Amino acid sequence: MCLAVPGRIETITGQDPAFRCATVDFCGVRKNVSLAFTPEAVRGDYVLVHVGFAISRIDAEEAARTFRYLEKIGALAEEGLEPEVPPDGDAV
Repeated sequence: MCLAVPGRIETITGQDPAFRCATVDFCGVRKNVSLAFTPEAVRGDYVLVHVGFAISRIDAEEAARTFRYLEKIGALAEEGLEPEVPPDGDAV
């Protein structure tokens, strides 16, 4: 099964759309992610990430819904992730 996980962009490096990368926060775990498929993404956006690539932007509500579902099926625990409360106060 393939799984795309939502994360929030914290920082972006690079100018060339083909080579831009971001540090993305997944429940407190930070990973480097390619933004090659989401050139419009900016700091603070939520993105769906699959195998190290942000494949689409999503809103905070969709990210929270996805995290709740992943938590419910135990996928977050398997990865050692625990949902945090983001700055807007909604559980993710």
